[in-house]
Amino acid sequence: MLTVAGELCGLHAQVLSSAVLTLWARVENLQREAVHRALWQDRTLIKTWAMRGTLHLLPASELPLWYGALGTSTRYLRPKAWKNYFGISLKELDQISEAIGDALNDCVLTREELAEKVGRITGSRKFAKKLAAGSWGTMLKPAAFAGRLCFAPSKGQLVCFTHPATWSAPAGLTDARTAAQTVTRRFLSAYGPASYHDLARWWGGGGAVTAKQWIAALGEEVSQVEVDDMQAWILTADTNDIREFSPQRSVRLIPAFDQYVIGASRHADHLMTGGARNLIYRPQGWISPVLLVNGFIQGVWRHEIKGNRVEVTITPFTKIPSWVRVGAEEEAERLAEFLAGKLKLSWNSLATYLTYV
Repeated sequence: MLTVAGELCGLHAQVLSSAVLTLWARVENLQREAVHRALWQDRTLIKTWAMRGTLHLLPASELPLWYGALGTSTRYLRPKAWKNYFGISLKELDQISEAIGDALNDCVLTREELAEKVGRITGSRKFAKKLAAGSWGTMLKPAAFAGRLCFAPSKGQLVCFTHPATWSAPAGLTDARTAAQTVTRRFLSAYGPASYHDLARWWGGGGAVTAKQWIAALGEEVSQVEVDDMQAWILTADTNDIREFSPQRSVRLIPAFDQYVIGASRHADHLMTGGARNLIYRPQGWISPVLLVNGFIQGVWRHEIKGNRVEVTITPFTKIPSWVRVGAEEEAERLAEFLAGKLKLSWNSLATYLTYV
């Protein structure tokens, strides 16, 4: 589980249940409570804001690497934006971020408790009010990028935070250059072939110029290829595996916000059969669960837990052969077993699905 989380460059966790299913889709015999146990008991996974400023689960042992890379991000270094939307300067933001780290050292605090403590540390009621109100995550993200904040177990309905060093005691910090190179290798291994723009979009801080520099820094470790007349890059060590790869039949149900779909966002049209992009990449950043056939997106699906039943509905975009149907049913059975329920499977037409959404 932890190996997969690392190889995927963390697990997208805007919806925690989707992060769990991202692992279910890749790890045989995963226990249903394994992720929650790793997060809140064993502390081998850490929940924090990372790539693109979105929530991720990261292996605790790799926090020095990710903080080393996130510390280079320019995503939150926009003076005009902070002044216009929050009425603070970058210098004041730095003060707040440092105070957040001090406030969370050796303790777990709710958002309200954190705001009050930051106000006392800085002697600024203004800072306390800013943290307690407004866009609730934005002002906390710079502290997360700096390795001063991560999530802790909630108190009832109240989200809580703590300091990563308190929670998992990560050792040291990987220097920025090494961290950027390692993250680029990981990204190309998981998502290559990829262009500069693919890396820039996935990382979400620094743009294509930074992405180009990161890839160039790997030198002969990367090789240039063309994909549909687009310049892209792969790890040189992977070239032989790609050339010798023999395609095999595969059918997978992968969940909402899955890394496979997130990583393919710029070229997803090439991976779709009979479906429209807007059925996958939905408003407000929602990314639908998809039916993958031989790596191609050939439908969507959803599930609901009702009592002891797991109701799965699969909507193919086009007519599918019987072997795909059998494979999808096996995946649905595996999901129901994971969720400790009895499967109720339905097949939907695309027309019906469009009415539903």
